[in-house]
Amino acid sequence: MSDQWWFCLKHMAVEPEQGCPNKDRMGPYETRQAAADALRTAADRNERWKDEDEAWEKD
Repeated sequence: MSDQWWFCLKHMAVEPEQGCPNKDRMGPYETRQAAADALRTAADRNERWKDEDEAWEKD
């Protein structure tokens, strides 16, 4: 079994390597917990990017 995990956007659940098609999921992640936190991680990264991007404020 692979040591990689994905977060399925269709089922809103963590999946092992053998799961839904990659077009429906985020990953891979090294741990099951990292995959479970995928949406929070993406939101945090988007917020940091927005805060750091001066052009965002100009729009």
